[in-house]
Amino acid sequence: MKVRNPHMRQRLLGWAMLANLLLFEPFLGISQAAEELSGLRLLEEIQSVFVTLADRVKPAVVNIAPLSASAKSGETPRDRGPNNPGTGSGVIVDKEGLIVTNNHVVGDAKEVEVRLSDKSKFIGQVIGRDPDTDIAIVKITPAGELPTVPFGDSSKVRVGQWVMAVGNPFSLDRTVTLGVVSGLERDAVRLSRYEAFIQTDASINPGNSGGPLFNIRGEVIGINTAIINYAQGIGFAIPSNMVQQVVGQLRVRGKVTRGWLGVGIQEVTAELAGKFGIKENDGVLVNDVFENEPAARAGLKPGDIIVKVDGRRVETPAGLSRAVAGLTPGTKVALDVIRSGERRTITVDLGERKEDAVVASIPSPPPPPEVKLGLSVQDLTPELADKFKIKDQKGVLVNKVDPGSVAQEQGLREGDLIKEVNRQAVASAEEFKSAVAQAKKGESVLLRVVRENRAFYSVLSPKEK
Repeated sequence: MKVRNPHMRQRLLGWAMLANLLLFEPFLGISQAAEELSGLRLLEEIQSVFVTLADRVKPAVVNIAPLSASAKSGETPRDRGPNNPGTGSGVIVDKEGLIVTNNHVVGDAKEVEVRLSDKSKFIGQVIGRDPDTDIAIVKITPAGELPTVPFGDSSKVRVGQWVMAVGNPFSLDRTVTLGVVSGLERDAVRLSRYEAFIQTDASINPGNSGGPLFNIRGEVIGINTAIINYAQGIGFAIPSNMVQQVVGQLRVRGKVTRGWLGVGIQEVTAELAGKFGIKENDGVLVNDVFENEPAARAGLKPGDIIVKVDGRRVETPAGLSRAVAGLTPGTKVALDVIRSGERRTITVDLGERKEDAVVASIPSPPPPPEVKLGLSVQDLTPELADKFKIKDQKGVLVNKVDPGSVAQEQGLREGDLIKEVNRQAVASAEEFKSAVAQAKKGESVLLRVVRENRAFYSVLSPKEK
């Protein structure tokens, strides 16, 4: 039906809109309520997952406190208050009473007090510790089976996934915190020698150390070890795969043995990459090869760039150290190496790392401005070698570094021994000056330097002619 009167047409349209509201608004409200109910149910299901997870894993988390000599002789154990250093957490990983915790929690103690979730107490024996990864294991002898939790595969952990930390912060037993994985393979925290930490924003506080970090399946994917005191929401856990590797050796031997190359190494900075004709962080630079060690016997040389270990890429000195240390002494390992721009594979029979071994050398400082070098050199004499405690008899001695110069900014100092200039060996002051003079105007100079019998590479700008 056509309505010719515009006023009537407008009135009919208004009635139609009102009818729609009256007829359909109740159904819209029902739909919205249904959606809200569905969302609430979903949240309750998610909440239930975490509640169930917490109930299942908390019994396997224990409180640990080192025992003093007086406590072991029958007197009252040390105070377990919130400010008591050394108290921490642990997690039971087998029914016979093996507990994993941090080395810094047990300290030098041979025995610790272990308190379970049912408030029962045991005297635990510290049967192994590894300061290099901050892992220790404790053994208790229970009357029956203990609650345990399994390890997960930390190589499958991804940034953003849910995690749950359980521990005893400030003596608040079995505190549960929830968060996500914030980062992986954090190796510049400088808390232990071999670092590849899982970073999480799940709240970790003093007393959480040694406690487990779980995935939503209830598997231990890390052992909580550290926090940054001045930051919130930044905690670190040792990956479970590293933990299992260490625990396996501690159970059998009581100590950890690690593979050893016998080289000094450093990061490939942009300046060093330019001198060696590679990309920045494309491998790890070998700055020294120790005599009569595995790398020397295999033919590695200073200036080699190690890019892979058994087919796995390495980009940092810490990464290379972890890769080698994770292998058993005596293992044959294939190293992919760049030497003078050419790639080759060198097979090395790994030795065993000693406690006092040097695994890395001095890192390269930031690039300097293009000004004069600002250092003087002289021939190395037996008297000077004795004065500066230099074992090496070949090289050129730095006898002066100008204040404010490029050499000083790069960290060079009196008594340093220069072994190479632009990959060429130098044995006298004249050879050094000649090698520097060969550098083109504005071109940087690559030095290989030995200090206190440790080698490192440094890039300086040449003196303008």
